[in-house]
Order: sequence, then C-alpha cells, then structure tokens
Amino acid sequence: MKLKNIFAASVCGAMMAACAGNNATVTVEKGLKDAVGDKFLIGTALNVRQSGGIDTLAVRIVKQHFNAIVAENCMKMEEIHPANGVYDFEEADKFVNFGIENGMTVTGHCLIWHSQCPEWFFLDDNGKTVSAEVLKQRMKEHITTVVTRYKGKIKGWDVVNEAIVEDGSYRKSKFYEILGEEFIPLAFQYAHEADPDVELYYNDYGMNVKGRRDGVVKLVNSLKERGLRIDAVGMQGHMGMDYPDIKEFEESMLAFAATGVKVMITEWDMSALPTARQSANISDTVAFKKSLNPYPEALPDSVSKAWNDRMMQFFNLFEKHSDFVTRVTAWGVTDGDSWKNNFPVPGRTDYALLFDRNYQPKEFVKEIISESDKETK
Repeated sequence: MKLKNIFAASVCGAMMAACAGNNATVTVEKGLKDAVGDKFLIGTALNVRQSGGIDTLAVRIVKQHFNAIVAENCMKMEEIHPANGVYDFEEADKFVNFGIENGMTVTGHCLIWHSQCPEWFFLDDNGKTVSAEVLKQRMKEHITTVVTRYKGKIKGWDVVNEAIVEDGSYRKSKFYEILGEEFIPLAFQYAHEADPDVELYYNDYGMNVKGRRDGVVKLVNSLKERGLRIDAVGMQGHMGMDYPDIKEFEESMLAFAATGVKVMITEWDMSALPTARQSANISDTVAFKKSLNPYPEALPDSVSKAWNDRMMQFFNLFEKHSDFVTRVTAWGVTDGDSWKNNFPVPGRTDYALLFDRNYQPKEFVKEIISESDKETK
C-alpha cells in the first residue's frame, strides 16, 4: 500500500479523553484523513445525536478522522418534508452547519428515493394516486426547496437513490408507476435548475451485480445524452464476509468510470455475521435466529482478523483507483451506530464499521495510519 501527500499529523502520541456521562474513552492520534491525504475524501454518515453534538466521543472521532460527512437520515424526505406544505429543517440545518463549522465536505442524501418517502407524496386529498403532472410538480417543489436552501453549502446531492434492480430494469416504485423512467431525468433536471453549481449523483447498492451494473451504465449514458448533469455514481459499500466478489466490484468501478463520471464508495460497512440476505433494501428483513447472531459479546480473534483483512483489501482497491474514486464514506461512526445491528435481522450485534463500540479504531484503520507514518519518516 502506497500513501502519498500526507497531511501533517495532528497530534503526537496518544491521549485519553473522557466524555461526561459516558465512561468510554477514545484514543486521539493521527487521523485517517491525514493518512489518506489527497487521494480521496474519507467520510462518514452522521446520526442526529452526532450532528447535534450529543455523542461527544463520536464527534471527536469525526473531527479527527474524517473530512466529509453525509446525513444518515435527517435529509430524507419523510424527515424533512413530512406533510404537504410542511418542512422540518431543524436537524438538517444542524447537520449542514456541523460540516461547515468543521471545514468538511457535505453531501446531501437524498432527494428522490422510493423508501422513507411519505405516503402523502403520491396521494391526492381523496386518497387516490396523483396524476403524473401533480407528481412532477411535487417533485420539482421538493427538490427546488431543499436544494436552494443549502445552495453553496453542499458539494453534491444523491439525486436519485436505488432505482435500478438486479436485472438492470427499473424498480417498480410509485415514482416509476406514475411517471415511468422519466422521473429520473426530471429529478436531475430539477436539481440542476435549483443549483447549477452543485454536483449530482446516482446512488445504489449491489452494484457488483452485472445486471444492475449494466442498467446503471445505461442510465448514466442516457442522462449524458440528454445533456443533463451527472458527476458521479455512488456505489454503496454494504458488504459481508462472503460478498461482494472483489473482482466483480472492481469491474463495476471501471464500467462506471468508463462513462466519464467519477465513482464514490458510499455507505461502506461490512457485516461480520453470517449472511442472511444480500440486500440493502430496508424492507427485506429476516426473522431473528440465534444462529444468525453468533457473537453477542465480542468477535473471536480469528473472525476479527478476517474482517480487518477483507476491509483492507477493499481499501487498497479504492486506493488503486484513486484517479477516479473521489470519496469513500463509512455508513456510521462506530459499531454501536450501525444499521446492520437491525438489518436484515433485527436484534443482532454486528461489528460493521471502522470504529468499535468503545470508540477505538479497528486494526486495519490503525494499519493505514501506521503505514503513512512510516512514509513520512
């Protein structure tokens, strides 16, 4: 692994910091962002306790190790636009301000998604499905209102999220049911009109699957042929110990880059538990079984080593293609924050993120930082 253009180390040695009301400690040392340098942005998703400054130990990690942030939930439509004509920007404003105050690159997530979209968005006053024209108007009003509010504060938006399924066809969402495939170019058009300077992204999971890969390539090319702006494809990095195949993942990275857009590794996590379902569609849950939750107290050393080795393999892949990978974002700060504790099997104890439940970096993170230290000496 070669790391270059290292930023100056922020703190020499290690010191322990305690949080009032929390007995956990965090070791403060040279940050992951310093080790990565200018290869690509290294980011994390924040929950509202973190962007609101409540989880101070997590905030300390974020400031030390990351230079980019994305909101886990507070900018999704059901949170920010819960009723017709009603907007709630309180948590979204806190999140964006956190990024600005700490000099971080802020990504907006997300404008159009079939999930976590309020039911009213597709219904008229009589409870019937709205017409195509009404849905277009609602999409434009929502996108324009949200994007305009954060104009000049957000670097880029996940405009459309998870619209292509594994065979490369369009997901049969309410957006597709009412507008057909036209809802995607319309979303990109409305976002660009609201802020001509902001970057625009398409984001999806399971992007190593050839059918979805081909479908997304086709989508990107069609947007570009229409003269619409699309800057990057976000490849959600929801992984397990046995998926995705790293070669297939790389093939998708190269395929997306070949369309002329950048690639972002978004929502990166890796479950250390037995695979129950290879999906990131939040409705695809599986009933709890004790056999699917084998490590409720801690990971065995052998599993921890295998997990760290696999995470390092993917990090090295991202680094290999840093000529077109512009951001790598973990989907949460510590294992305790991870959605994988409840998906696809509710009630499991998982170990999916870069920092453990004691706010300590995992071994592969330490190794990345250690290797960069060697190169600066």
